[in-house]
Amino acid sequence: MAELLAAVAVFLLSHMLPMRPRLRQPLEQRLGRGGFLLGYSVLSLAIIYWLAQAFARAPFIPLWPWMLWAAWLPVVLMPLACILIVAGASSKNPFSLGPGSKGYDPKHPGIVSVTRHPLLWGLGIWAGTHIPVNGDAAGLLLFALMLLLSLVGTLTLERSRQRKMEPQQWQHFHRGTVNLPFRAFTRIDWRGIGWLRLLGGLLLYLMLLFAHQPVIGIAPPVFY
Repeated sequence: MAELLAAVAVFLLSHMLPMRPRLRQPLEQRLGRGGFLLGYSVLSLAIIYWLAQAFARAPFIPLWPWMLWAAWLPVVLMPLACILIVAGASSKNPFSLGPGSKGYDPKHPGIVSVTRHPLLWGLGIWAGTHIPVNGDAAGLLLFALMLLLSLVGTLTLERSRQRKMEPQQWQHFHRGTVNLPFRAFTRIDWRGIGWLRLLGGLLLYLMLLFAHQPVIGIAPPVFY
């Protein structure tokens, strides 16, 4: 477990330190915002790859028995997670991760009408649904970490974005939106989300579903 614990510690530090203005601002001044984001993205992918490899090499220490209902949780809920991830990664959003806020229209918020943090909630659903089915110490450590980072990340990003906005601008964008998904289901801007994003999310889900056994080595219960 030592390598996995080290990878988890590096992963946490890589997400905590760049958020500190004293560290981020000098790097952005030297590299430029684009250069900083590119370098940070490459570093994050390398750390995630290491984390995945360390997880695969970690010993199996069982904590609770495998249960069929737990195996069905990701199958049932991952379509929602994939739609949130695809829509969040392709929509203008002044609050969270994605392509930026330029051109965002509060009257047509799209996926932001579901939650201000679709990418993070999508990742949170992925992590949360994989905890019950992975009843071992390494699985609990990895997926609980991802779930915690996703939930805390929504609050951290909101504070960061609010500091950069004028109070009136923040209130203008913030009005009518929610953090917790689907708190206002009747106010979802389905037209702003668009059928292409919904289709893209479902295609991502199918790709993950059929690639799970070849890549991960475990077949989802739909193939039993």
